[in-house]
Amino acid sequence: DAGKEGLNRHREILIEELETVGLRLNQTPPDVTFNKKKTGGIKFSSTVPLTKLGPKPEKVAMNILREYKVSNADILAREDISVDQLVDVVVGNRLYKPCLFFYNKIDTVTIEEIDQLARQPHSCVGSVVSRFNIGENYEDDLLKASLWKYLGLTRIYTKRKGTPPDLEDPVVLSSLRKGTTVKSLCMNVSSQMLRDFNFALVWGKSAKHSPQRCGLRHPLSDEDVVQIVTKTNKQQQNDKNYQRQVQDFADKYHKKKYAAKKQKQTKLRG
Repeated sequence: DAGKEGLNRHREILIEELETVGLRLNQTPPDVTFNKKKTGGIKFSSTVPLTKLGPKPEKVAMNILREYKVSNADILAREDISVDQLVDVVVGNRLYKPCLFFYNKIDTVTIEEIDQLARQPHSCVGSVVSRFNIGENYEDDLLKASLWKYLGLTRIYTKRKGTPPDLEDPVVLSSLRKGTTVKSLCMNVSSQMLRDFNFALVWGKSAKHSPQRCGLRHPLSDEDVVQIVTKTNKQQQNDKNYQRQVQDFADKYHKKKYAAKKQKQTKLRG
């Protein structure tokens, strides 16, 4: 509530409560490698100067590890981490999530207060009653556009050979989950498509020319059009894993057939 935020401090309370249960909002995991061992003691090293751990960062790190009863471990820090970040790495159960704060009812406060709330990091202002920045089309809905950005969502349109692309039902990929590459698209559509993948034809912002022939690692952009070309029968037969795939398919077929037969016999007996 934008009208009560200055008095109730809902944002600060929410952040504190979530951090208490192990959620880190709008943060990235520290670039630190932590491996426990059975023997060998504690070995601490870094590739960058550590200014946030005091004049003796190695001693601070060893004290933290002893506090959590870790006697044998290897730690490699690749960024300037703080004490809290090192503790999060040692504990190992922290979750890093994006967060967007939406302040509603801005039509009940002054312009100066709206400007102050809108300038806060990771914030968005609007009004549900007045339909301002919410409840509109994607281009006019600031909340919806911000959510897509924070979640790393990308719309990909698929296309079959010889047919126009399907622009009504896109495949939505997320950079926070499986990624936004051609491989991620295949994994979202079908595991068999990933297994039989040959190459992809891409139209859109990520393509240098239209269409561009790409592999599985090609990063896709929002509203790209992709056509997946699978291997031919001869290419599949020349694959080194072809015999194992055929055997797996046959095993699944016979297992399914046996289960259907057994189910039919059970019904007849009943």
